[in-house]
Amino acid sequence: QYGDAVIKFEPQYETEDLVFVDAIVGGVVPRQYIPAVEKGLREAIRKGVLAGYPVINLKATLHYGSYHPVDSSEMAFKTAASMAYKKGIKEAGPILLEPIMHMQITIPDEYMGDIMGDINRRRGKVHGMEPQDGNQVVIAEVPMAEVFKYATDLRSMTQARGNFTMRFERYEEVPAMIATKIIENAHKEKEEEEE
Repeated sequence: QYGDAVIKFEPQYETEDLVFVDAIVGGVVPRQYIPAVEKGLREAIRKGVLAGYPVINLKATLHYGSYHPVDSSEMAFKTAASMAYKKGIKEAGPILLEPIMHMQITIPDEYMGDIMGDINRRRGKVHGMEPQDGNQVVIAEVPMAEVFKYATDLRSMTQARGNFTMRFERYEEVPAMIATKIIENAHKEKEEEEE
């Protein structure tokens, strides 16, 4: 099998999805193999090189390659794209991202201190407060990893008098210490699976 694909990887922020650009000139990679390169990349980005999470905000430009009239196939070019991805992304210095949630927490005044302290403990940031119908609405952004049992925690902190709404806001880089733990755990799990 023979497939040779030279791909340039760079970040892009127009979409989270992969942006694939075919910049082949002079037929160095025949037209019939170019969709196989894109397919190989789309399958490869489902698993990141750091901890196995999907890759977002990636632009891949196929700008050079070569083929063999007998030994080349779609499978060979799909595999070449996957190998280029694994090598290229490692060298590109990828980062782990985590989802950040926008939260509006409605509570009686007397629980304000407890709620503010709790948001800080959860690596969150308070962006403001607004009075509403005798209560306070705390507006904050908190990493999703820190709010999995928030409904239960809020109920116990406010004696069931608080409520909240939450929606996805954006992705942000995971702090270095936490990222290191996530990557180590992912490698341990992968080693255990391979045993």
